[in-house]
Amino acid sequence: MESSMNVAVIGAGAMGSGIAQVAAQAGHSVLLMDARPGAAQRAVDAIRETLNKLAEKGRLTPTEAAEAGARLQAVGAVTELAGPGLVIEAIVEDLSAKRELFTRLESVVDPDCVLATNTSSLSVTAIAGACAHPERVIGLHFFNPAPLMPLVEVVPGLATAPGLAERCGLWMGRWSKVPVVCKDTPGFIVNRVARPFYGEALRILEEGLADMATIDHAMRTVGGFRMGPFELMDLIGNDVNFAVTRSVFEAFFFDPRYRPSLTQQRQVESGRLGRKTGRGYYDHTGTTTPPIPKNDPELLDMVFLRILVMLINEAADALYLGIADRAALELAMTKGVNYPKGLLGWADEIGLDRCLSMLQGLQTEYGEDRYRPSPLLRRLVREGRTFHG
Repeated sequence: MESSMNVAVIGAGAMGSGIAQVAAQAGHSVLLMDARPGAAQRAVDAIRETLNKLAEKGRLTPTEAAEAGARLQAVGAVTELAGPGLVIEAIVEDLSAKRELFTRLESVVDPDCVLATNTSSLSVTAIAGACAHPERVIGLHFFNPAPLMPLVEVVPGLATAPGLAERCGLWMGRWSKVPVVCKDTPGFIVNRVARPFYGEALRILEEGLADMATIDHAMRTVGGFRMGPFELMDLIGNDVNFAVTRSVFEAFFFDPRYRPSLTQQRQVESGRLGRKTGRGYYDHTGTTTPPIPKNDPELLDMVFLRILVMLINEAADALYLGIADRAALELAMTKGVNYPKGLLGWADEIGLDRCLSMLQGLQTEYGEDRYRPSPLLRRLVREGRTFHG
């Protein structure tokens, strides 16, 4: 995509603003649209301020910051989006709202304009189903904050034109992003594979096997993760995390592997959403003493391995079902959510037979399909193979 081609971003929230900044820094003239009066202009002003701060820190030259800022323009209506070659939607995560928007866009944009959705959990095929030309609709799922996180999941829908995913992958590469192509299934790669990071941690807490501080401590110190699951849920927002979990659970026809947690639901109902409200699993007001984790090595190892094997099992199933290839799965988890290692390579390191044995033990103990091992994991162990050979 030539840098002279205009790009439009719809939705001036955190995600939309971040995507607009990325496109402007990549050399494109960017129209940022939001239906809320004044929201788009406020977002443009904020992006320009961010660019100036990057210049002050030496991450951009003053000229680069000024030129990128000048390429941004705020608009307030869909009717002003006639010229772009690519439109990226980043509005509320609601299927009806997205379908309605894409229907309106089709009456405005040029026939060869690509329509992309930044949805994180909705079906790209369902969004495109409202369009007269669904072949030009694709998913481009950026991660927050978009200017910093390198991964973009490129998600063709059932009717997406052949070759469009490859084209979009090339475009994202020119935006200094790491694109991975995946099937249009609930949660795509990251939001599907990462569910046990939260779900199994909540299950361990609910069973009283370990408190949240100890679980977080285990994942940081034993596993090498940058944040523990409860710390990360407080950062993301318990309302957002719970909504994604519930969406994936329902989209998979209530598969117990993705069942939401009552503990998290109560957090949401009580308004304890995390950092943004000052209280979540932890107190973020600074008025209380942080909980002290237990330093029992056996407990920490048990917590870490139980969550890890559930993550590995999910990655194995995604590979088995052809959601993405091995390289894409590894890239998605390391570049999209900063996992210390790719899950399939990690499984090879600790031993597939060990992973399978732990999952079978959990399934026997609880009698739940939640812990069913992936058929691919079973097959590889039976054949004495690994994920990488």
